[in-house]
Amino acid sequence: MKWIYLTCLLALTAARADDFATGADLSFLKQAEAHGQIFKDASNAAPGLQIFRHHGYNWIRLRLFVEPVREGLPNDLAYTLASAQEAKRLDYKFLLDLHYASSWADPGKQPTPEQWRNLSHPARVQAVCDYTRDTIAAFRAAGTLPDMVQIGNEITHGMLWPDGKLPQHWDEFADYLQAGIKGLDAGLAGAPRPPVMLHLAEDGKIASTQHFFDKITSYHIPYDVIGLSYYPWWHGTIADLQTNVAFAASHYNKDVIVVETAYYWKPNGETKNRLRPFPETPEGQRDFLAAVADAVRQAPEHHGKGVFWWEPAVTGRLAARGFFDENGNSLPALTVFDNPAGGL
Repeated sequence: MKWIYLTCLLALTAARADDFATGADLSFLKQAEAHGQIFKDASNAAPGLQIFRHHGYNWIRLRLFVEPVREGLPNDLAYTLASAQEAKRLDYKFLLDLHYASSWADPGKQPTPEQWRNLSHPARVQAVCDYTRDTIAAFRAAGTLPDMVQIGNEITHGMLWPDGKLPQHWDEFADYLQAGIKGLDAGLAGAPRPPVMLHLAEDGKIASTQHFFDKITSYHIPYDVIGLSYYPWWHGTIADLQTNVAFAASHYNKDVIVVETAYYWKPNGETKNRLRPFPETPEGQRDFLAAVADAVRQAPEHHGKGVFWWEPAVTGRLAARGFFDENGNSLPALTVFDNPAGGL
C-alpha cells in the first residue's frame, strides 16, 4: 500500500510540474542572435531557444506591436510569427502578448497606434476587433496558433489612451477588451479558444487587484487567467506577492501566472534605495526566481500556474536582468527549473 501511495504521489507531482508554465519572454532573442549575439551554456555555444528548453522552459512569451517599424522595434507580425514557429518546433507552448500599441504599453503609458488615433470610438473598437482577427488568422494559417492570448499588456490603467484610460473611461476600456476577445474568436475560425489572460501590474496590492477584477466582472468580460507583473523594487516583498496570488486565485477562482518578473545579478542604478529582497548577485538572482516560483505554487486549489521571466536573453542596458554575463555565459538562475519541481 505504501508503494502504491508513493507511486501515485510521484505521478501527481510530475503531472503538476508539467502543468506549471516555466516561461520566458524572449521577444528580443531572434533579433539579438541575428545581430551576432552568442549565448553559451557551460561554455558551449547553442541557439538560445535550445538552451532554455534544455533547462526545463516549456513556454515562450512573445509581444506583438501594431506598427513597430515606426519605433525601430522588431516585434511586428512577421518577426513574431517566425519566432513562434521556431519555438513550436522545439515543443514550446506560446503565449501571445498583444500590446495594442506601436511601442511599449505599461501602467505609465498606453499609446494608441497612429493609424487609429483619429478614429471615433466605435471605429477604434472595430479596428481592435479586426486587427486581432487578422493577427490570429495569420498564426492559424501558419499552423502556429498561440496556446494563450494576452489582451493588452499591463492594463492596470486601461489601454488605447486617452479614450480607454482608467479610471475615467471604464466603458470604453471594456469595449476594447470585448473587441479583442471577439476578434480572437473570429480569427480562430471555429478552432477552440485558447485561455485569455488579463495582465495587471499591481500584484503586491490586494485592494488594487480586487478593484480591477471586480470591475472586469461587472462588465461580464470573459477571461481565464490573471496575469501579474512582479518586480520587487516596485511591487513589494515576496510575501506580498504570495498573499496577492492566493487572494486572486481564491476570490476569483482563476488560474494565476506571474507573467513578468526579473531581478538583477549585479548592482545597478534602478534599484538604488529600493526594495531588494536578495543580494544583486548571480546567486541572489537564482534564489529570487526560486522564491517567486514557490510563492506562485502555494496558490490554493493548484491555481498557481506559472512564472515568466522578462527577457532573460536581453542585451544592452538591461542585460544585468538577464541570465547571461557580459561574455554570453549562462548564470545560475538558468538552472532553477532543471528539477521538475521547479528547482525548489
